[in-house]
Amino acid sequence: MSTAGRARRVVLDTRTGLERGLHRLHDRLVFLAQIGVAVVLAWTLARHGLGHVQPFFAPVTAILCLGLTYGQRLRRIVEVSLGVAIGVLVGDAVVLLLGSGPVQMALVVVFAMAVAIVVSTGQLVVIQAGVQSVFIVAFVATTGQGVSRWLDAVVGGAVALVIGAVAPTTPVARPRAEAARTVRGVAATLREVADALRSQDAEAAADALAASRALEEQIGELRTAAAEGVAVVRQSPLLRRHRPQAVAASALVVPLDRCVRNLRVLARRAGVAVRREEPVPPRYVDLVDELARAAEDLARVLDEHTLPSAGRGVLERVAGLSARAEPSAGLSAEMVRGQVRSMVVDLLVVAGLDDDEALQMVPESHLP
Repeated sequence: MSTAGRARRVVLDTRTGLERGLHRLHDRLVFLAQIGVAVVLAWTLARHGLGHVQPFFAPVTAILCLGLTYGQRLRRIVEVSLGVAIGVLVGDAVVLLLGSGPVQMALVVVFAMAVAIVVSTGQLVVIQAGVQSVFIVAFVATTGQGVSRWLDAVVGGAVALVIGAVAPTTPVARPRAEAARTVRGVAATLREVADALRSQDAEAAADALAASRALEEQIGELRTAAAEGVAVVRQSPLLRRHRPQAVAASALVVPLDRCVRNLRVLARRAGVAVRREEPVPPRYVDLVDELARAAEDLARVLDEHTLPSAGRGVLERVAGLSARAEPSAGLSAEMVRGQVRSMVVDLLVVAGLDDDEALQMVPESHLP
């Protein structure tokens, strides 16, 4: 790759990384707002409701319980509370029997974490037991203060539980938005592949392959969003009616994952064809463009929250066009056509068909 090509790749990677970071921040604004509210409520309730002067553990526990994901919030609350209880109990016992100091701190951490390992398989329980026991030995002069810190943690966990139960519908809508973003990324990469094949530009083909690989990160974000959507409708009684929507969005993960994998194979083989100067029939290149248009239509349907079946029309047309093979096509060209056919099946599943129905929509290959 030339120096100019490497520089362009660095600029592209930097810009892409910044865009992803800003997208992650946008997705997590709801979490940050919830955590901010939880911190204020937990501190206020422990300070004025319980009369604790410095209720440090109340907001800290709320932050730990809410985290930056909706997944397993109830489990986190239970594990944090259990860890705090073990840490306070062991810490109080050590302070009462042996006093405070670095040696006592080491003993209390080891013993508290050992008890937590015996009591629970949760890693968060073990970590919290060790952390809380350190605070008890280091900052608590009497066992009564240790109990007050445990109550602060209970307040923080309770606040987190309430906020988690009344979470907004953003985590339910986000998986479908992430799916639409992924499909748009697939469409854009297909356009890049088609342009690289037409221009016989090896650097453009390499950029298309890099773009296809980058979509794996979007699949990861989609998988997380889908899991969070299902988790929040299970946890929040106010969002139970959204359960079918959350489950349907979760079902998009597997076919889109397959689609991105097939896209990566297509982009890699297109790059091989360009570098080796293997001819790819213009009709096959047009087929890649048609699939890109079908993906754009499907992404729009997902964005508009209409039935995914509305995006099948162009996909069915591409399926029919992909059946005709060119007698003169070489290995790379046929692999490109084959991956287009596989991606049509994947996107038809995204559009609401099951695997068997999608396969039946793609006719057998034949020569003209």
